[in-house]
Amino acid sequence: MAKIIGIGETVFDILFKNGQPVKAVPGGSVYNSIISLGRTGCETMFISEVGDDKIGEIILNHLCDSGVDASAVCSFTGGKSPLALAFLNDRNDAEYIFYKDYPNNRLEVEFPKIEKGDIVLYGSYFVLNPVLRSKTKAFLEYAHESGALLYYDVNFRKNHVGERIKLAEALIENLEYADIVRGSADDFNYLYEMTDAQKIYNEKIRFYSSNFIFTSGSGDVKLFTKEGETTYPVKKVDVVSTVGAGDNFNAGVLFGLQRAGVEREMLSSLSQEEWNGIVNCGLDFSAHACTLIENYVDKDWAVNYAKRCDM
Repeated sequence: MAKIIGIGETVFDILFKNGQPVKAVPGGSVYNSIISLGRTGCETMFISEVGDDKIGEIILNHLCDSGVDASAVCSFTGGKSPLALAFLNDRNDAEYIFYKDYPNNRLEVEFPKIEKGDIVLYGSYFVLNPVLRSKTKAFLEYAHESGALLYYDVNFRKNHVGERIKLAEALIENLEYADIVRGSADDFNYLYEMTDAQKIYNEKIRFYSSNFIFTSGSGDVKLFTKEGETTYPVKKVDVVSTVGAGDNFNAGVLFGLQRAGVEREMLSSLSQEEWNGIVNCGLDFSAHACTLIENYVDKDWAVNYAKRCDM
């Protein structure tokens, strides 16, 4: 079965509720997705960097404990593993403050072998960051040429709005590599001051990738393909935290793609029923993650979900 490879930032999240810390867990957008996928038993790898410190040690152990191959996570010296403080509001949505201390030399790692049929997840500022861009672009080019299916989670944060023009070229390149693009209403509001899914697809996505998934918090999920638009209501749950909601939606979609054996050239011929199954996996993962104070799905839930899908 194809392996799923993620490339992205790793941070250590400290979650606050009513001004008090309630949980401390490793995090990062792509990281969260890969942890959830590793817990289902999917063959997973993660490409990133951590500090050669106690936090870095915790993160590496957490990856391995979740079944993720961490051999492409480099431990740097001369800096510290980054921290993210997540403050949950009354709706359990999070506002972030980041603390970062990186060395001059970044992402000093040998990229893993990629084979046709593998799935690559990339996204967030990590693959836009000018400091890392030559390395992340080289990896995406290699993945594309190797025949992998590339899934791009835009995940553009408010604190980077002032860099939109500077990052525009890298953003377009990321879209060009993508076989599936997933973005939220917030992402496109920050990037383009647009929130209408159909307009975003027609004017900003379709030229680069014909497959687009639009999410909007508790609002409907919209799937756009060459065949048209499909709307999916999100599953109603008692929300504990939305920190990993989008990340776990990505994990579920990738789980669905892998379980269905979907490769890049097959995307254009997927039936509506096949797309429905894939997107519903995303909705299942996201809904479950929202019931937890962690950033990923529960281990037992992940194992049982994979068993049900394999029956």
